[in-house]
Amino acid sequence: MDDYKEKILKVCNESSKNTMMETLQIEYVDVGENYLVGKMPVNSRVHQPDGVLHGGAMVALAESVGSTASFIFLDGENFFVRGIEIAANHVKSVRDGEVFGKATILHKGRTTQLWDIKITDAEDNLISVCKLTTISLPKK
Repeated sequence: MDDYKEKILKVCNESSKNTMMETLQIEYVDVGENYLVGKMPVNSRVHQPDGVLHGGAMVALAESVGSTASFIFLDGENFFVRGIEIAANHVKSVRDGEVFGKATILHKGRTTQLWDIKITDAEDNLISVCKLTTISLPKK
């Protein structure tokens, strides 16, 4: 991985300290021209009572990766980024291992952005599909 990607991932991971992302052990692991990937372990911390990954944890991963992607691909120094809508379709259950959320931008407007976030397991099986809309508000 080149130095530029490593620097971006370091900034993303450092921004997660003392946040829900740290609690859920979300780690940013890959970045490209129009995408960001985060991973989250699947264990009892994120299980439903019957031992499968909780849908809310998947949505938290999706919004974390999408919002962080908005911050790094937009002007995060001069704008606040906030999620304003998220929708998720869970298509498969997971009991253990890791899941990966890949946020890819679909629309990059000046004010609003639309992200496609696919959550997969380590074997690249589709677990959930999420759509996140973010808004950029100027810091004053």
